[in-house]
This record gives sequence, structure tokens and C-alpha cells, in this order.
Amino acid sequence: MNTTNPGQSGADVLAPDAKLRAPKRALPRGTVDCHAHLFDRVERYPLAAERKYSPPLCTREAWLALHAALGVERGVQVHGSPYGFDNSITLDFLQEHRGRFVGVAAISPQVSEVELKRLDAGGFRAARLMDQFATGATTAMLEDIARRIAPYAWHIEINIARASDWVELAPRLRRCPVPLVFDHMGRTRGAEGLNSPGFTVIRRLLAERDDCWTKISSWYRLSDSGPPDYADMKPLVQALLAERPERCVWGSNWPHPGLTRFMPNDTDLIDQLESWLPHDAVREPLFARNAAKLYRLEDV
Repeated sequence: MNTTNPGQSGADVLAPDAKLRAPKRALPRGTVDCHAHLFDRVERYPLAAERKYSPPLCTREAWLALHAALGVERGVQVHGSPYGFDNSITLDFLQEHRGRFVGVAAISPQVSEVELKRLDAGGFRAARLMDQFATGATTAMLEDIARRIAPYAWHIEINIARASDWVELAPRLRRCPVPLVFDHMGRTRGAEGLNSPGFTVIRRLLAERDDCWTKISSWYRLSDSGPPDYADMKPLVQALLAERPERCVWGSNWPHPGLTRFMPNDTDLIDQLESWLPHDAVREPLFARNAAKLYRLEDV
């Protein structure tokens, strides 16, 4: 694999906010952080040369400390795109914390059966397609990836490039034989709004299929009105939670990779999300129950 040492290249994006505090309201028991990435131990896990950004050091210790402050009990490590198809850092982390974390892998359609079995045994539950940074598997490979992972009961998580891309992709998604997760609320921007074509597709698929899910995450990145309120994202969050509360999961998106201008505080984001919830009945499913089902955490 063609790799370079991130310690030599240097970070070109912001580090996460290190200020830790508890949320204003304690998170439900069993809360799961469904979306985060690790970038550490650079001497052991070099970044891929073809990566789209160079992250700062974001250690597993820092992520665990954040969870301790927030009151998060379990988590999902989504393999970071700067590592390409080398899932070693994520696999090793899952082995260090068996019973608490599961993973989402980056695989190619040509991945060997031996490697798939190794990842499955190691705690991976899904494969990610990422059109935003098209340096690995993308939605062009949807059917091929689905065919490879179906025997393992994995799902596919999709980080689309633009929300409008869901329109053309929708017929293929309807035929997809494995469960689907739409990362970051389908990446619908605040200015696009509730009735935008891409967001409409997401809502329809969530209504049509009982094996489709979306992550309530990264709204701060998708907001066009911006910090500190991200007010344009509130209607989108509330619509998803009102229409399909049993198919929404929460993710911190720590360490918020790729940001170059403003870094939000993780506890502030949770407090904000709490203020947007349409009613209390959605809290426990959003933060805990739905994720346990989607990621089969009871099997870990």
C-alpha cells in the first residue's frame, strides 16, 4: 500500500475541541455513539498517500474520555477514509474493547473472503460507501459490495457527495438486498430544506423500507445559517424524528474531520440536539435502543 507518515505531512484541518463537560441532561442508559473516527499511533497506522485530508492526532484515549464526560456507554468506529482500505487501526481498536464497540469497514468489491471473515469476527457490522471523498468504495460499487456482505448480515452506510444525488440513486437503493444507513441525514444542507428532492427521497425510503436508517449527525457541517444555533437544520432533524423515530440513530462524528474554520464543542451539540427533540419519547430510541438493534450490539 502506498502510504506516507502523517507526522511528516502534518495536519491540514482543525483538531477537536478538548473541553469536556457533562450535558445539561444526562443521556439515556446504554447510549451509543454511532459515528466517530480514530487517528492515532501514527508509527503503526500510516495514512494513505491518496487521502483527501491529513487529520490531527485524535487518540482513542481522547474519544474514551469524551464518552466518559458525556455519559456514552458504547460506540461505533467508522473506519476513516484517510486510511483507505487498510482497516487495521479500527480492527485493533475493536479487539482492545470487545463487548463495547463495533465497526464499519472500508472494503473494495475485490476484498477476499478470508479478509471479510476476519473483519466480521473482529466486530465489523457494515461497509461504508463514500462519494464525498471518492478515494475508496463509492455508490458505483453498491451492488457489488452488497453481494459480498450479504452473507454476514452487514448493512451498507452511504456518505453521499450531494443530497441531490439520492434522486438518481433511489431505484438502486430500493432494490438493494441489504439494510441501508444514510450518513449525516443524507447530507441535506439547511438551505435545501424539507422539500428538497434529495431529502424527499430519504424520507420516502425510510417510510418504504423497514431496514433503512439515518444518522442524526453532522448537522453543524451541513448548516448554511451557521453557528452557534444552526437554526436551518432544526426542521430537518425534527422531521426525521417525527416521521421515523425508530430508524434514527445519533453519532457525534468526533473528531469532526475536515473542518478548517470552526470547531464545535461536542457537549454543546448534544445540548442543542436535546432542545430540538419533538418529544421525550424519541430520546431513548435515538440515543440507545435503535443503535443496539442496527449494530447488533447485543451480540458483541
